[in-house]
Amino acid sequence: MKSRYKRAAFIVTGLVAIAIAATLVLNAFRSNLVFFFTPTQVFKGEAPKNISFRIGGLVEQGSLKRSADTLENQFVVTDTIKRINVVYTGILPDLFREGKGVVAQGKLNQDGVFHADNVLAKHDENYMPPEAAEALKQANTLNEKTGKTLVIPEAKP
Repeated sequence: MKSRYKRAAFIVTGLVAIAIAATLVLNAFRSNLVFFFTPTQVFKGEAPKNISFRIGGLVEQGSLKRSADTLENQFVVTDTIKRINVVYTGILPDLFREGKGVVAQGKLNQDGVFHADNVLAKHDENYMPPEAAEALKQANTLNEKTGKTLVIPEAKP
């Protein structure tokens, strides 16, 4: 085999290896990519179907229900416009409270119930996840335009 053909075979093999590596990296990145949505965006149909995503907002007062014999917890997440029921099986974070900010990661089923795999709560009294704070500010702006009043705790980064 001539050296020119060997060099061409080496270049083609290298390009194929790079293409395979790029495909594997992009596939792994896509499977680990998680988007954030508010309850309003979920009701508008912007959230993906059968793919894990995050939903955030406030835990509605009086909505937390804990199962007596299992670790199942049910609560409602709201952005003050729309509400979405969340079911989580596991131990909730110590700082999880009604009326406080929360971000849950999981999937939405056909009945509109969000089944969370992970629940994240604020870490101190002044903190709220940036995505949740922004969603609540947008909801507050919308409520002001419609003439409703709403008090939202200030979020500090």
